[in-house]
Amino acid sequence: MTIAHAGPRARAVLGELWHERLGGFDVSDEHEPHLRSALQWLCRAQDATGTPGIARGYSLIRHEQFGTRGWQPAYPETTGYIIPTLFLAARHLGWSGLAVRAIQAAHWEIEVQLPNGAVQGGVIGEPPTPAIFNTGQVILGWLAAHHETRGDEFAVAARRAADYLVSTLDEDGVWRRGNSMFADRRATNYNARTAWALAEAGAALAEPRFTEGARSALQRIARQQHENGWFPACCLTDPAEPLIHTVAYAIRGLLEGGRVLGDQSLIDAAAVAARRIAERVDARGTLPGRFTATWAPAAKWRCLTGEAQMANIWMRLEAITGEREWHRTVPTVLRAVKATQSRNAGDPGIRGGIKGSCPMTGWYGRFEVLNWATKFFADALMRDERGEEYAVDRCGVLA
Repeated sequence: MTIAHAGPRARAVLGELWHERLGGFDVSDEHEPHLRSALQWLCRAQDATGTPGIARGYSLIRHEQFGTRGWQPAYPETTGYIIPTLFLAARHLGWSGLAVRAIQAAHWEIEVQLPNGAVQGGVIGEPPTPAIFNTGQVILGWLAAHHETRGDEFAVAARRAADYLVSTLDEDGVWRRGNSMFADRRATNYNARTAWALAEAGAALAEPRFTEGARSALQRIARQQHENGWFPACCLTDPAEPLIHTVAYAIRGLLEGGRVLGDQSLIDAAAVAARRIAERVDARGTLPGRFTATWAPAAKWRCLTGEAQMANIWMRLEAITGEREWHRTVPTVLRAVKATQSRNAGDPGIRGGIKGSCPMTGWYGRFEVLNWATKFFADALMRDERGEEYAVDRCGVLA
């Protein structure tokens, strides 16, 4: 069957696969066309749910979990950490409507916050069970909303969520209770990013309990790091060969947590792992979607989320350490991710978004455009354009 004789849905899938085979889509040397297209996708993802929550993603084929093709339900976790991105983009582009969307999303997160202060795992419509990681990510959104609006309701929500995190943190600095039912509960060192959010709450809300809880969790994770920078037990599904996505969560959590806490050892731990990954960037600017404990490739497909995350991490390391060398891999990695963005697709669920994998037949987010991949891509484009200005921007730090 040729593309011309396929139905519209099949044509969309075949068209994307064909462009991947040819090496990708047109790339602009300027970031703004790619950034605007990504933000327009996020706006459509928000509008698609009928709520201020942002759709988890868009599936090009019938999704095994949701049973449908197209837009997926609102996702509290990632809506939370997209909030700082929207505030940042509103300033960056003079696009005030994005700030309105961010505020609406932050209020919606309060509406769906669980009675115990936690945020649910999974999407709206699934059993509302508490999830440690998701709770941390929404704290980042509430703190951004509080900073931008001075609305007390956001500080109250963040405090309730942080209280929940402290109450479930064991004395040895590990969250064993309340981890998402949708992930491997034995491999959650990516909760370093949760601890970062708890540290931010401690600083913003002047609450020592939050600060000390974050310190305990981050130091526990840092102690597990191997000499070569490897973090064990850090994946949603396969701790032996983790996703670069979840490894990047751990690295960013240690980096930013170390910054907030003034703990150089945490920053150093993040830097060792970030340097190992930078060394694995190939001439095209791409990375394998999974690694082994020796930092050897463990997948033939790319995890686009993880690539965008690493670009952000290298730029944050540059800002925090003052070492320009951290920027070396950023241009090629961003160009490689840009080439996966279909900015002229006829399907609005595809146009402007970033897919889970490249090729999109890869394991992670197979045949899906993901809101968090698109968010981290937008963050990286803005951070690369404005550099030091965003190194001190509160929402830029939280994004």
